Amino acid sequence: MKLCLFCSFAFPSNQRHCPSCGAAPREVDGFEAYAPDMALEGGGFKASYFSELAQLETKNFWFRARNKLLMWALGKYASSAESILEIGCGTGFVLSGIAKEFPATKLYGSEIFADGLAFASQRAPNAKLMQMDARHIPFVEEFDVIGAFDVLEHIKEDQTVLQQISAALKPNGLFLGTVPQHAWLWSPADEYACHERRYSRREIEEKLTTAGFVLLRSTSFVTTLLPAMIASRVLQSRSRNVFDPMAEFNISPVLNKIFEALLNLELAGIRFGLNYPAGGSRLLVAKKAVNP
Repeated sequence: MKLCLFCSFAFPSNQRHCPSCGAAPREVDGFEAYAPDMALEGGGFKASYFSELAQLETKNFWFRARNKLLMWALGKYASSAESILEIGCGTGFVLSGIAKEFPATKLYGSEIFADGLAFASQRAPNAKLMQMDARHIPFVEEFDVIGAFDVLEHIKEDQTVLQQISAALKPNGLFLGTVPQHAWLWSPADEYACHERRYSRREIEEKLTTAGFVLLRSTSFVTTLLPAMIASRVLQSRSRNVFDPMAEFNISPVLNKIFEALLNLELAGIRFGLNYPAGGSRLLVAKKAVNP
């Protein structure tokens, strides 16, 4: 069901206009826009970063390994899902992976910046894309799965977003998310990426529980590379040079392959049932709680 953001009336999702007040989403760059005033300057991210991401993601070890982890989690916990919404879909890298692994699933992607949707439409042409503010999701009990992959840390009102996600999920729907972890890893890279926080395990798990979720899986990842992350941040703090936001991504092809192989080993452990206690990121799988 759609939820009218003007009068809060719920109506079938295949209808564009609200039957109660007649409101309908505007269009921005050819996409339905539910927060059009934020489409160009949504905050929490640099829109110019999309072009950099589009060039990085297909080859960089971190994005490739995270996609493998997400595809495994979807197959493990939501293999029968008929609909998936990705919040903050960016350039569509994750959506394209889901489309390949789960071709029968109806895919939806939202992004606050219209610039990101232009890239996503090329990578995931069969996905229904929309411009949207995750703090005001215009759906209720609509999706089987909602994913937010390194998105919540960009939003000050992350608890509101989790509550909105819960409302937009069908009963027993699944939330799948990833977040950066450990406040002591905070660095200029987080500031450049417009992060509000890096999470502790307790903080993100408590926020999910408060939003009405039951945790199914919670584990760190990027565990094997934690020493390298710490060393990188120590060097950043001691460097007198201007911060280079791409330094951690522009590594040699050999090192890129080694790092990806290490993260693939981590995935093997997660598949086996290991939950790593520490790591640069955290994977979360949670089910929407149904009131008795």
